Amino acid sequence: MAKVLIDKVTKSFGAVNVIRGVSVDIEDGQFVALVGPSGCGKSTLLRMVAGLEDITGGEIRIGDRVVNDLPPKKRDIAMVFQSYALYPHMTVASNMAFSLDLAKVDKAERDRKVNAAADMLGLTPLLDRYPRQLSGGQRQRVAMGRALVRAPAVFLFDEPLSNLDAKLRVQMRAELKELHQRVRTTTVYVTHDQVEAMTMADKIVVMRDGVIEQIGSPLELYDQPANLFVAGFIGSPSMNFITGRMDDNGFTSDGGVPLTGLTGPSHATTFGIRPEHIQLGGDIELRVSVVEPMGSETVIIGKLAGHQMMAVFRERVAIAPGDTIGVTLSYAQGHFFDSDGRRILPPATN
Repeated sequence: MAKVLIDKVTKSFGAVNVIRGVSVDIEDGQFVALVGPSGCGKSTLLRMVAGLEDITGGEIRIGDRVVNDLPPKKRDIAMVFQSYALYPHMTVASNMAFSLDLAKVDKAERDRKVNAAADMLGLTPLLDRYPRQLSGGQRQRVAMGRALVRAPAVFLFDEPLSNLDAKLRVQMRAELKELHQRVRTTTVYVTHDQVEAMTMADKIVVMRDGVIEQIGSPLELYDQPANLFVAGFIGSPSMNFITGRMDDNGFTSDGGVPLTGLTGPSHATTFGIRPEHIQLGGDIELRVSVVEPMGSETVIIGKLAGHQMMAVFRERVAIAPGDTIGVTLSYAQGHFFDSDGRRILPPATN
């Protein structure tokens, strides 16, 4: 295991800057997720850590070594890709042992490592099968096993669950987290799915346009987003936003609708609230357009103060499209943002 330090790293393709001075400190044994929309630079950053992309500027350390100029095979890393990249003519055992064979590891040691990894991943009954005889989830386990047998200092995952169906993704998420808890190897995990990041990572790095918007634990990002982008990206369903203005009478939306009981900072121009924090019953009118019964909860989509809003009620409610319902926007759980999109703290309540 090893610490990873990414210090003021930049990456340019000609005149295009895709990574702009990124710094991340990853502790030994930590599980860190890089998240953000497509094109934000997260996969490029991971590939630079792996040595698959050259670094334009800055420094990357793995352990006590600067690895900027080291080839991938000398960085003591193992990478799992979105595609399984298994050799179709090799059995599961042979695929998992491939790197050990290249390193000319003794056969007894090779078999011990493969069997230990297979037992950990539930692959022991499948060692003699070929990739074509496996399901998607089983192939992904083989790809992880191939990385695991190397006992690297750092695991790198590049959207490894993207090709799996929804149910299998949930299962593999849990298995990956359990695997990390067992081996405690430093892990850097790239995903566009913030739910994956929230459920698995110790620390999340939110990126946009080649820069870092915020770094923190999953709950820090959820409860204290630094700006509008992070607030809208972290959380599912995403946070609702109402633009408007604050004056002595409280917050009034751009549609001219006053929001009862919301008194925030004088320079607030956007109020944000998560769907699950909207409470049923109150003086603010929400005109319902869509009702989605989910069993354990009911999702309501409609118009409030001229803005489309989504509310999640944990109880079952008798609401139909076209209804107008009264709701309360929780002041304590809301967020205020200024004209630059930065989160600002509301004044203390009485």
